[in-house]
Amino acid sequence: MAAHTVTSVHHPLQSLTQTFKAKTFKPQNMKCKPTSIVISSKLRAAVIGGGPAGSSAAEALASGGIETYIFERSPEAAKPCGGAIPLCMLDEFSIPSHLVDRKVTQMKIISPSNLTVDFGKTLKPHEFISMLRREVLDNFIRLRAKDKGATLIKALVTNIELPLSEKSPYIIHYISNNTHGSLTVDVIVGADGANSKVAKSIKAGNYACAIAFQERIQLPEDKMKYYENLAEMYVGDDVSPDFYAWVFPKCDHVAVGTGTVCSKQNIKQFQGAIRNRVKPKIEGGKIIKVEAHPIPEHPRPTRVRGRVALVGDAAGYVTKCSGEGIYFAAKSGRMCGEAIVRASENGKKMIDEADLKREYLRKWDDEFFCTFKFLDILQKVFYGSNAGREALVELCGKEYVQRMTFESYLYKKIAKGNPLEDVKMAMNTIGSLIRCNIVGKEMVDAFDRKMLLKL
Repeated sequence: MAAHTVTSVHHPLQSLTQTFKAKTFKPQNMKCKPTSIVISSKLRAAVIGGGPAGSSAAEALASGGIETYIFERSPEAAKPCGGAIPLCMLDEFSIPSHLVDRKVTQMKIISPSNLTVDFGKTLKPHEFISMLRREVLDNFIRLRAKDKGATLIKALVTNIELPLSEKSPYIIHYISNNTHGSLTVDVIVGADGANSKVAKSIKAGNYACAIAFQERIQLPEDKMKYYENLAEMYVGDDVSPDFYAWVFPKCDHVAVGTGTVCSKQNIKQFQGAIRNRVKPKIEGGKIIKVEAHPIPEHPRPTRVRGRVALVGDAAGYVTKCSGEGIYFAAKSGRMCGEAIVRASENGKKMIDEADLKREYLRKWDDEFFCTFKFLDILQKVFYGSNAGREALVELCGKEYVQRMTFESYLYKKIAKGNPLEDVKMAMNTIGSLIRCNIVGKEMVDAFDRKMLLKL
């Protein structure tokens, strides 16, 4: 690729000319304290990716007075995703109720031997799991970021030039409407998914990815009635060797899908298996959309480098066991945006890597590291064999397990348990594992630590 000499910036949505001379940096020396760089104009931030993570970051940045640009290649596209979000997200992110397709109050989990457990007995009258279509949710948050002052650019980012010095800008090269453009910014938020170009540009390291495969199936009215407020999860090595398959209801169709990390080449075989297991319930249905997408399995080795921060799938924020990613994407984006606003004093001051690590990364890890780690252990123990999956479904039949699970999921807070019931839950877990001929040492150790913390 030929070298670019950037002396001005062309923006596809407005005439915008700016030379590097227009932005000057004035070091403010403070005795015995780190140097603070005050800038003559507002801090400029680019968010690459317009999903829940990127849009939430852009909204926080623009609301905080920072000049914000958000790049999204395909605003009309939708990630293949179950689309379930916790109850607390509706309030925390001001998601209007009309965006919710279904308010699920019944959940069934089905074992490899077709043992079925109703997994929603402890839900209170006002509680439910929201089911949304990603294209609807993503577009809403993205347009809200625009309303707050972010500039939306429908473009493919092709290259990111790193700064030549601590004070130099990043240069983003992109293609929009078959036209090449460039934009200089001070800070970048990478929210461009599992195959993040931003992550590659800062050498953030690789991670294992699962693949999610999903078919949207439009059902006859009587079949759709069955799934009116019901979601189903299926476990078994026929539908996934290391995860689960799902049937989630949407406005006028169901999303039927599965995922795997260890056997991605067989994903269509697993999809055929879940269709076969639910065949009587979806007979007569018409496939209206087929989707596939990589899903990260753990956080990247590096999530902040220089003045670049990764959020959402680009950072690897998808939980094991449950596969939840929407809430954590939006949460990480907002936390990162707010961190940049704080560190830059509403865009008046240049920030650095230490600021991002202190204000964003440390706060994120303090709040969510243990949750991700615990769910990782659960997946290893329960999803590794059909015996483990039978044990999982058996445990899910316990009312106390359901209450603790839903309270933690719906409100994203550690549920307040009863110490005696916690011990019983641990013993029931061990008993289920023993009955299913599983060596549960890792799980036992994890529960021992959890019990000690609670007690």
